[in-house]
Formats: sequence, structure tokens, C-alpha cells
Amino acid sequence: MLRPLVLLVAAIVAALALSAAGASGGRSTVSQFPVTVVASNGKVTVTKRPARIVSLSPTATESLFAIGAGPQVVAVDNQSDYPKNAPKTALSGFTPNVEAIAAYRPDLVVIAYDPKGLSGALERLGITVLHQDGAKSFKGAYQQIRQLGMVTGRESAAVKLVTGMKAKIARVVADARKARPGLTVYHELDPTLFSATSKTFVGQVYTALGLKNIADAVPDTYGTGYPQLSAEYIVSSSPDLIVLADTVCCAQKASTIAARPGWDHINAVRTGSVVRIDDSIASRWGPRIVNFFRAMSSALARLRS
Repeated sequence: MLRPLVLLVAAIVAALALSAAGASGGRSTVSQFPVTVVASNGKVTVTKRPARIVSLSPTATESLFAIGAGPQVVAVDNQSDYPKNAPKTALSGFTPNVEAIAAYRPDLVVIAYDPKGLSGALERLGITVLHQDGAKSFKGAYQQIRQLGMVTGRESAAVKLVTGMKAKIARVVADARKARPGLTVYHELDPTLFSATSKTFVGQVYTALGLKNIADAVPDTYGTGYPQLSAEYIVSSSPDLIVLADTVCCAQKASTIAARPGWDHINAVRTGSVVRIDDSIASRWGPRIVNFFRAMSSALARLRS
């Protein structure tokens, strides 16, 4: 007589666990469907493992392939340039065409932006949308990867990926902290001298490495975390390290910035401490953030020598 009661209690516990997993936004290890996560567009329920995913988020595209969900991805936007085997299309995440997206018959669309009510338009067509806005912290980035694991049935792979990322970054940070204290950094987004403060995701990389960001002392007029610096300010600040995140878009490198008036007097230019980083790596919050940390670690190692 006790067995039916035991089974009933077990079923209730399992249901509660599944509910908690949805409310946590991806912290549970439950992998069966349906599954609910909390994203930028609220609670999103995926009823079954998606087989036709459209990613309009370059960061999500990288994460999906990194957790083994690549075979489920049928299309990605024109900015998703990594990995190279992603099914790239003319779709745009900035100026999306709802009809063009729907033509791929997706059962899940992942977006990083929601221009002109894109998510609502797709949902009215019966298409599930997961909106993952730009992560503002490492914790947020890890949570988004775990969410993608949950909604694609790849949760164990996502947890493994996040665990590996944390361990690799921790080792890099521990090594980088051996550099002499007080080193300063300038992060260049484009040749018009827009930069990123410590309030941004990329700025937190420098904070983790113990670097002082010269952009933090500049008024952030629009509160975006991306102020425009003046050449005079950068030269007078003479940062110890310069990171160029405009190498692909604008072909910037050590020689081009050294040719700028007065820049040959900057510490980083004089010591050759100029890091060229792929624009996409520096602007995304996915698995390749580890590459960014490693590039910075190598640069700091040269400063120690």
C-alpha cells in the first residue's frame, strides 16, 4: 500500500524541482522538457527539444556550438562569424525581417536585441523567442550559457563549459596578478577613441586582472559605459597597456597608433605593450572570453620581463 504513496511523493518532488529550475533562470541540473527560464523577455517556456534554431546573436551562436547544439542550428545572422561552420545567412539581428526569419521554420529564435518588437512579432507566429541581452557580468554570461544548455537539451555540456571557463580564467587571473601593481590600460573600440569603462563587461576583464582603466576618469555623458576619450587625454595618461579592439574593422595596429601625433611618447607604445585583439572576441561575452584573458596575460607577462 505504501508504494503508490511513495511514487506520488516522488512525482510531486520532481515537479517542484522542474518548476524551481525555470524560476532560477538556469541553475538546476534538470534537463527534461518542458523547461522554463527567465530571460530579458520574461519567462520563456520551451516545450520540447528544439530542432530548428535560428540565432540572431553572435555570442549565442558561439555558445550554442560550444555546448554541442550546432546540429540544431539552421541559420545565424550576418554578424555571427564564429565558428566558421555556422550556417551564416543574410539575416540581421539589428534590422530583422520577420518573414525571412520565419521562412526557416524555427522552433526557437535566440536574439540579443529586440528592435521594433521583433520578439512579439515572432511569438504571434507561434515561434518561441529567447532574448539574451548583453551580459553585464561574468555571472550573467555564465548564466546565459547554462540557459542555452537547458533550452537545447545540452545542459550537462553547458555546465561543463562554464566550469572549464571559470577554471581557465581563474588561472590566468592568478598569474596576471603577479604583474607590478598600478598598471594602467586603454581599450580602443575604434579610431575615434571610444573606449570602455569598468562598468562594461569588457571593462570588468581589466578589473579582474588588477588593471586601472584610464576611461574610468572620463565623464560618461550618456551613461553607457562607452565614453569618447580625447587624444590629448590618452597621451597625458600614458597608459602602460593599450588594447586595440579595432583591428578587423579599422586595421589598427601598433604602427598605426605610433604614427598618431604624440602617441610615440605613450608608455605602451614605447615598450611595445600594444595588444591586438579580434574585434568580435573583445565585444562578446561567450566562450572565447577565455582567449581574451589569455591575450591579456601574455601582454602582462611581457611587462613583467
